[in-house]
Amino acid sequence: MKILAILYKGGNAATSEPRLLGTVENQLGIRKWLESQGHEYIVSDSKEGADSDFQKHIVDAEILITTPFHPGYLTGDLIAKAKKLKLCVTAGVGSDHIDLNAAVKNGIQVLEVSGSNVVSVAEHVVMSILLLVRNFVPAHEMIERGDWMVSDIARNAFDLEGKVVGTIGAGRIGYRVLQRLMPFDCKELLYYDYAPLPEAAAKAIKARRVEDLKDFVSQCDGTLGLVNTELLKHFKKGAWLVNTARGAICDKDAVAAALASGHLNGSRQVTPVMFGMSNLHPKTTSCVQLRTSLVAVTAWCPHYSGTTLDAQARYASGTKSIIENYLSGKAQEPQNVIVGIGKYETKAYGQR
Repeated sequence: MKILAILYKGGNAATSEPRLLGTVENQLGIRKWLESQGHEYIVSDSKEGADSDFQKHIVDAEILITTPFHPGYLTGDLIAKAKKLKLCVTAGVGSDHIDLNAAVKNGIQVLEVSGSNVVSVAEHVVMSILLLVRNFVPAHEMIERGDWMVSDIARNAFDLEGKVVGTIGAGRIGYRVLQRLMPFDCKELLYYDYAPLPEAAAKAIKARRVEDLKDFVSQCDGTLGLVNTELLKHFKKGAWLVNTARGAICDKDAVAAALASGHLNGSRQVTPVMFGMSNLHPKTTSCVQLRTSLVAVTAWCPHYSGTTLDAQARYASGTKSIIENYLSGKAQEPQNVIVGIGKYETKAYGQR
């Protein structure tokens, strides 16, 4: 059986750090296991164009492994050529790069390692909130310039204590964000979700559910996701916005306009938390935008919040488990299944 993996090159970092499992060099740590069973395992970062390894090998691969950090875009046209393809595995969380409707139509299963990134992303959210509230990026850039004007930074720096923080969504990541915010003695923790948390879970984090989205954002000093021009009108003036979900959840132009006008005090792309993030680059980067009365500051970092070394260990192990279940005919863990055989098994990617 041919198994094709499209991963990213790790270069010297992957050579010196074998725990960078999600790289071409370290191959999710499963090459020996697969080859010991007689399978062919092709690993490459080449994914663009007809001459890419991706397009050359997809025609006769039975299993495709991809990653949200260097996605091989499996379109309907490519699926039509992939006559032997039966299983797509996302090493991580986020399968937007696969034409899921085409997968359903062609009987191809799509699975991801659900939960592998939740701790990593939740911690990244809290870090982003603190970066925004404490006005850290402009402070760092001031020192890089050799300046020392404390007042220029302090005039837009706040404590997290006493603020109202909310998450749009209180699932695996949103809930963990709220958990991690408890020690900061926020004025109130809010969440908006289509379903309420179990009573014991909500009580454990002292979070209150707000059922109307516009009412929700109007109460928050900071928040996560689902943001357009109309919704931004209901944000509390000076709020921070953090988005660690998919890029399309935020209208980047609307967020940029709100930053320019001062209606938003700051934004960072990273799950929906009502504390000031926006997905300003939907594919590969995270962005912090901080507005002061003098200048808008943007700081960029790679899309790495869900691929810490700990997260890589989780999604490498999960990828192996999914393939092992497939090869042995064992049932998959339900939370990992996006597309089963001929049907959707989740609404995580919208109504389809």
